Amino acid sequence: MDVVQLKTLIHVAELGSLSKASDRLHVAQPALSRQIRQLEKELGVYLFERHGRGMEITAAGLEVLERATRIMDELESIRTSVAGGRAAFRGMVAIGTTPTIAEIVTVPLVQRIRDTHPDLSIRFSSAFSGYLLDWLQRGELELAISYDPQPLHTLRIEPVMMENLVLVGPPEARLNLDTAVPFAELANEQMVLPSPRHGLRKIMDQCALERGFKITTSVEADSFGAMIDLVRHGFGYTALPLASIYSRLDDGSLCAAPLVDPTPMRKLVLVLPADRQVSPATRYVGQTFVDIASELVAKGIWAGHML
Repeated sequence: MDVVQLKTLIHVAELGSLSKASDRLHVAQPALSRQIRQLEKELGVYLFERHGRGMEITAAGLEVLERATRIMDELESIRTSVAGGRAAFRGMVAIGTTPTIAEIVTVPLVQRIRDTHPDLSIRFSSAFSGYLLDWLQRGELELAISYDPQPLHTLRIEPVMMENLVLVGPPEARLNLDTAVPFAELANEQMVLPSPRHGLRKIMDQCALERGFKITTSVEADSFGAMIDLVRHGFGYTALPLASIYSRLDDGSLCAAPLVDPTPMRKLVLVLPADRQVSPATRYVGQTFVDIASELVAKGIWAGHML
């Protein structure tokens, strides 16, 4: 039994298919099949039931899967414990963020890292959470900063903060951060929001459902920049993290107010791969992001609370 076999088990169990695991891991399907067979032979049990639709994990396989996940966690703990004393980081760390998070942290994160580790480079990718997690599992990213994803054995999810969404409008709306707006008042307003597949839209729709109405969208836009421009030109209100539009409040191009009863919130997390080594440099980048988020929350620039 070896770590490679356990890693293969975790991915095949999650995807239910050798071909999908082969595509994700960039390993030939026969090699993955051989690893599973070797593991089953050593343990003396079938870990999967094979059928035309793929592979379904057995009860024995589920027990092995839980232990395999814990083994991967312990391996990462060993790596982290012995890497803490390294003074300088070099190379490249590939991280992915959602568009609103990119708007908030790209500059301060790069500045902080350049000041402390000038030989460490960052490669940013910005996309919806689903794409980020797929890239992370494929090895194209080393760290994702995202909103609470579905728990998976291939991912290590570390909570960072609960983020409040605020109501954002054009300057003439005269919204004020000191005056909260009841969510029910949005029943009479045109909204500029992402499409229903977007996590932010789902949160807003759920809050509206709690208040007994359905949000009316004047236009849907999955681009942060497009949403901001549409709001500025009077096509409706939107809801965004305060930190992502804070500079626009200062220059007067937008205004904002807290939403209450209910307050739309979402959990921000760091996502790391659970099936492979996480470098000390990646850990450092993740912790630097957490430090920046904590500072912005303390200053009232990022509405919410740390976890």
